[in-house]
Amino acid sequence: MTTEVNLPQFGMGMTEGTVLAWFKNEGDAVTEDEEIAEIEAEKTTVVVVAPATGLLSKILVQPEETVPVFTALALIEGD
Repeated sequence: MTTEVNLPQFGMGMTEGTVLAWFKNEGDAVTEDEEIAEIEAEKTTVVVVAPATGLLSKILVQPEETVPVFTALALIEGD
């Protein structure tokens, strides 16, 4: 099963976020709730956690890219 890692909306006024860094690479194993990326939004820096356990199969948004909230940042392949 494929699970999308989406850019969450951290505050009511948040409309977009910028990926600062990925803590994992494509093909790496991740566990649910593990920190996998750092995001800058509304002058704050937050982390995104994995919504599922599996392999980080595809990173869709690269560092320094800015995308709207709820955009798919990556895909996790799991059971």
